[in-house]
Amino acid sequence: MVAVTADATVEDVAWLVADHVSAAGAARRAACALAERVGMRADRVGEIGLAVTELTANLVKHAGSGAVLLRLRHAAAGPVVEVVTVDHGPGIEDVEAAVVDGTSSAGTLGIGLGAVVRIASTWDWWSRPGAGTVLAAGFAAEPGTPAPASSAVGITRPMTGQDVCGDAYAIREDGGVLTLLLADGLGHGPLAAVASAEAVRAFRAAPAGGPADLLRAVHRALSGTRGAAAAVARLDGAEVRYAGVGNIAGVVDDGVTRRAMISHPGIVGAQARTIRETSYPLPRGAVVVLHSDGLTERQSLAPYPGLLARTPLVTAAVLLRDFGVRRDDASVLVARAGDGTSGAAG
Repeated sequence: MVAVTADATVEDVAWLVADHVSAAGAARRAACALAERVGMRADRVGEIGLAVTELTANLVKHAGSGAVLLRLRHAAAGPVVEVVTVDHGPGIEDVEAAVVDGTSSAGTLGIGLGAVVRIASTWDWWSRPGAGTVLAAGFAAEPGTPAPASSAVGITRPMTGQDVCGDAYAIREDGGVLTLLLADGLGHGPLAAVASAEAVRAFRAAPAGGPADLLRAVHRALSGTRGAAAAVARLDGAEVRYAGVGNIAGVVDDGVTRRAMISHPGIVGAQARTIRETSYPLPRGAVVVLHSDGLTERQSLAPYPGLLARTPLVTAAVLLRDFGVRRDDASVLVARAGDGTSGAAG
C-alpha cells in the first residue's frame, strides 16, 4: 500500500513470515531487490542485505517465529529502506547490551546488533521480557545520511490471502500543524483500495482546513466509489480536533489515560449525514492513534512500559502486532503530540 505523508511517499512493500532459518535469506533477497529498485549502490545494497539477514535470523532463533515488514520511503532527501521485525518471543532483557559490538548469537551471521546499528541510518526498538520485541531500522542510500524518525507514522497490512490492502492513510502539514487521515475502503481487495486511495488524493488536494472540512472534501470525492470509513485528526497545540464517519477508531493516549474520540455512523462517499468536528485535550507527549476495525478497540499503551517514549513507527508496529486481527485489512496511524515533524514521515 502506498501512503502519502508530509514530505514523502511511503510503501509498505511486503510482510514476510519468519518461522524458519530460510526466512533470513528470503528477507535479504527482498530487501536487496528493494534497495536496487531505487538505485542504491551495490555496496550499500550489500550492507542492507547483511543487516536484514541478521535481524531476521535473530528473530527466528530467539522468538521461533514472527514477521518482517519491508517499507520504502521516497523522501525529499532520497529513498530510505526500512525494516521492522515483530515477534512474541521472550523479549530482550537489556537491549543496550545487545547492541554492543561483538555481541551476537550462534546461528546468525555473527555481526551482532551493534554492527546493524552502525549500518542503519536510524534505529529504534521496544522489548520487554515475556512480551516480545519490535525492532525498526532505516537505511538511507548514503551511509551516515540522517533519516530521522517522524512524529507521525502509519502502517498497513492486507487481509490474509490478499495482496492489496483496502486501508490507506495520509499525513499533511499546514503551517507546522499535522493533520492525519485514515481511510478503510468498504470490503477488502482492489476495489476497497481504489476507494481509500481516492480518499488520500482528495485529502491531499483539498485546501487547508479543519477536520470536518477535509472530511467533507473526501466525502464528495468518494461518491463514485464503493465508499469508505474515514477519519481526520488535526494536532492543534494543546488539543486534537477530530471528525470521523464509520468504523475508524481514534484515541488520545498519554500512557495513563486513554480517551476515545467519536466517529459517527455512515459511509463516506454515500451516507454521511453527520460530519461533525469535536475537540479533545492533547497532553504534551501523548500520542494520537487512529486505526481501522482490523484492530480491536481494546488497545492501550498502559501495559507497555516505555513504549510511549519510542518512535511512532515502533509504537504502531507493537499495536498492530498485538491488536490486529487477521480476518480483515488492518491499519494504524500514530502521531505524537508536542513534536514538530522531524524528517520524512514514515
